[in-house]
Amino acid sequence: MSKYPHLRQLGRPAALPASPDQAILEAVPNPDPKTLYLVRFTAPEFTSLCPMTGQPDFAHLVIDYAPRAKLVESKSLKLFLGSFRNHPDFHEACTLAIGQRLVKTIRPRWLRIGAYWYPRGGMPIDVFWQTGAPPKGLWLPDQGVPAYRGR
Repeated sequence: MSKYPHLRQLGRPAALPASPDQAILEAVPNPDPKTLYLVRFTAPEFTSLCPMTGQPDFAHLVIDYAPRAKLVESKSLKLFLGSFRNHPDFHEACTLAIGQRLVKTIRPRWLRIGAYWYPRGGMPIDVFWQTGAPPKGLWLPDQGVPAYRGR
């Protein structure tokens, strides 16, 4: 941990934040900021609350980004995403909040988030957001989440 003294959660017990606003999203230095490459995080069990009914909403999130100087620290990302489980908001607002908070924290070359929300009321709502066109030469694999067929 002496290499990363600024980290407040990695390598120590950390409670799930009560809300996304209280979550601490941390970053570490990119080991090769001159190289163009893709980092992917998937969260197949993301949960938030419907702001109207209080019922849980579930999504499979895929977050892709091309880093600059910073990488998101994965434990802090896990805790940040977990902080949404008691957060009441619509699918679109949750998806945008995650993408925008990541951009603010790590300032990537490029970032996209695909949020594949499980159906409630018989209709899945999938939300996609990205910072702009991907950098030329960046390999972009498919996000790998099939269209709704009982997911």
